[in-house]
Amino acid sequence: MRRSLFGRTWPNVIAVVLFVFFIFPVYWMVATSFKQDRDIISKTPVFLPLDGTLDHFTTAVNAPNFWTYVLNSVTVTVGAVLLSLAIATLASFAIARMKFRGRKTFVLIIMVAQMAPWEVMTIAVYMISRDNDMLNSLLPLTLFYMMMVLPFTIWTLRGFIAAVPKELEESAMVDGCTRTQAFVKVIFPLLAPGLMSTSLFGFITAWNEFPLVLILNKEEGKTLPLWLSSFKTAFGNDWGATMAASTMFAIPVLILFIFLQRKAVGGLTDGAVKG
Repeated sequence: MRRSLFGRTWPNVIAVVLFVFFIFPVYWMVATSFKQDRDIISKTPVFLPLDGTLDHFTTAVNAPNFWTYVLNSVTVTVGAVLLSLAIATLASFAIARMKFRGRKTFVLIIMVAQMAPWEVMTIAVYMISRDNDMLNSLLPLTLFYMMMVLPFTIWTLRGFIAAVPKELEESAMVDGCTRTQAFVKVIFPLLAPGLMSTSLFGFITAWNEFPLVLILNKEEGKTLPLWLSSFKTAFGNDWGATMAASTMFAIPVLILFIFLQRKAVGGLTDGAVKG
């Protein structure tokens, strides 16, 4: 009985310890965003800001070009996600359903592209943007972010399409649907978990990207990750405003994850093992 109780207890203890370990930095970020300046720089850690303030959030929102950066981030992130989903849906259908020469090679290229570090393309993207007069533009960012998430999106959706029985598609075609109509009416509705999981992955990747926008875009073309690095004073970093800005920056991802949680997590596992 004692061994059985120990066997049930220690996994829960480890899970709690890991949860606290990973959640503490997030808690510290949020707590610091509400602290008074004296508590932030105090040598004695203040874990609970009882006399909290919203001044740091006010400073962050009133920072120069804040709403411009918000609009830029939303534009490039949503654009990259929608483009990757549109292209990946068609490409994954072709890989999963059609037989053509070079199919296995194409799948291998997708896997290699997923594993390769995207930083190797930074110089090429900069030169292409410079030569085509697209520096300080959102278009190169959107296209590059789309390329970053496209291999993962294709690979995941391929698993979902391969898991759909061909008989469903063939039955729809027997009933008078074209292949395109069968895809739209039969297969596409079944891809919802995969679309949600890949959308979440693409959103987080594009939302958090920092180096490329730092290289390509100037002040009016920057996004929120660069905004986070702008809170400095004559005495150094304004940590209160930085933590408040970081908290606000994380909120859209948190809301999206909560909204898509169940289907997104299931989509990641199902798409990885099927097909």
